[in-house]
Amino acid sequence: MANYLVTGAAGFIASQVCRALLEQGHSVTGVDNLNDAYPVRLKTWRLERLEELPGFEFQTLDIRDRHALAGLFGGGKRFDAVLNLAARAGVRQSVEDPWVYMETNATGTLNLLDLCRRFEVPKFVLSSTSSLYGCRNPLPYPEDADTGEPLSPYAASKKAAEALCHSYHHLHGIDVSVLRYFTVYGPAGRPDMSVFRFVQRVAEGRPVVIYGDGRQSRDFTYIDDIARGTVAALKPAGFTTINLGSDRPVVLLDLLKQIEQCVGRKARVEHRLPHRADVPATWADIRRARQQLGWEPSTDYQEGIARSVAWYLDNRDWASGIEAA
Repeated sequence: MANYLVTGAAGFIASQVCRALLEQGHSVTGVDNLNDAYPVRLKTWRLERLEELPGFEFQTLDIRDRHALAGLFGGGKRFDAVLNLAARAGVRQSVEDPWVYMETNATGTLNLLDLCRRFEVPKFVLSSTSSLYGCRNPLPYPEDADTGEPLSPYAASKKAAEALCHSYHHLHGIDVSVLRYFTVYGPAGRPDMSVFRFVQRVAEGRPVVIYGDGRQSRDFTYIDDIARGTVAALKPAGFTTINLGSDRPVVLLDLLKQIEQCVGRKARVEHRLPHRADVPATWADIRRARQQLGWEPSTDYQEGIARSVAWYLDNRDWASGIEAA
């Protein structure tokens, strides 16, 4: 069995990837700086469940800290692959503080890539984003669509990370899989994302804030499918970029109706002006994921929303207090 380093291990996607790897019998070293980009209580909830599983080790570590990372790589444990799932995520927040996005997403990726070079780690997986596709590409987005006009510092920082991955593949032969995730949702999801926010606010009778008219659509992809695709991307690839999405976009107002049905309560909606960094639609072309990974999503959208609502209601005593941006 293999030994993997997973960054951002207390995060939404990374924690599920860690679990999937552990369930296959692999060893996982998880690192996370447990920052306050959103309430740490949710991160510790995920982490506590990982620490119950055999084969998991955790270190509080920031991927921006090159010296600390070097100590981890040089500590006597050889990694078969690095899955860099740590990131500052979120389009709107990146407009407020672009520096932390570049430091984490670009410089953090560079630190890890260079340590893979130094310590001869053969495989690198990078979490990237559908935000790279901007608003001018025709739908659905194939991986070779134009990513040269990012609309937010978040997207720009991920573009930089992708470029660094290609450089290190070209110069040093590191095998790289870049995964562009499309709007990931599910139980214990990020509170700044629409599914968590909508569920919490409908359940608690708080106003649901929608930017724009609500007719924008997103390619919502269930967390278990994303974790499965990420693990599949550990196979040798040379250098590849792969969309992981549902290929079935959902209009935001329809998402809200589905949540209302599952919660059993009508929403109070407040509309605000659209944000300039938002895009009107996302839609993944997943033919490459099918061809290269043998992957496609298997979780029905209605079932995924039902599970997300059930998780919130089961954990409502503390989840209701989480600040959902």
